Amino acid sequence: MKFVAGLDGGGTKTAVTVADERGTVLKTFTSGAINYNGQDEASVGASLKEIVREIGAICSGIEHCAEICVGAAGVSNPTVVSRLTEQIRSSGFQGGLHITGDHETALYGAHLRDYGMILIAGTGSIGLGKNKAGATHRTGGYGHLIDDEGSGYAIGRDLLSALVQAHDGRIPETVITELVYKQLQIATIQEVISFVYDKRTNKKDIAALAPILSAACAAGDPAALCIAEKCASSLLGLVIPMAEALSLQEDSLAVAGSVLLKNIFIQKMFREKLLEHYPKMECITPKSDASMGAALMALRRLQSN
Repeated sequence: MKFVAGLDGGGTKTAVTVADERGTVLKTFTSGAINYNGQDEASVGASLKEIVREIGAICSGIEHCAEICVGAAGVSNPTVVSRLTEQIRSSGFQGGLHITGDHETALYGAHLRDYGMILIAGTGSIGLGKNKAGATHRTGGYGHLIDDEGSGYAIGRDLLSALVQAHDGRIPETVITELVYKQLQIATIQEVISFVYDKRTNKKDIAALAPILSAACAAGDPAALCIAEKCASSLLGLVIPMAEALSLQEDSLAVAGSVLLKNIFIQKMFREKLLEHYPKMECITPKSDASMGAALMALRRLQSN
């Protein structure tokens, strides 16, 4: 019996799915992060050693694991692929190894097949589509400095923008101000500016403000509803080029990430806009996660050898 493993390298943890050659899942588990964007070399190496050791225990020896597929962020940078490869090999795994973008494994997991579309809106935002012919089209995902529209980061930034504009009188007073002050445990505009421009504040800290939008929208706040509308439009803007480039106007779109799954206002606005633009497109929640998608990609590689 041969085995495969799929890894989903998230920002704070790595999800792992181990399956046998028939596709039966044996075990899923989580371990430390393997994302070079937020972890140092030693930390990534320690996490991968633990992951390979656990996979070996499940398979009664790492030599029985024929294929590992890793979905990770930042793989467009060739050094990320080579560094991950080196760390995995030095951890004792010598079988088939495939490292790809985490959006690719998310797509496979969402549809349990290698075609369809996925829209992910969490801290960042990205869309990926693939048709039956194998053609792919990606939209977004170019980072918070120049992109990530419709993401948690973009929402957090817009909430802070609304706060300072209301403070100046450029827009009417908004409940966003009180909600931001409460979450950050501050009381003045000067403290807001100190938070935003502190070198220790990162994109995750800004994105962590995004859930505030739900409460502000529930209160009927005009500024909050405007932000939600902008977010929904931006996310639709990620879908349209995928659907058009790949002729998937009547296919299914999986939606994932906290922005689309937890904010009911954005979710409702987005689905209405999508239905208006593509009446025959089905909007679904992912059938499985990215680690399962990675495991299925590993299984496909095993079966093709």
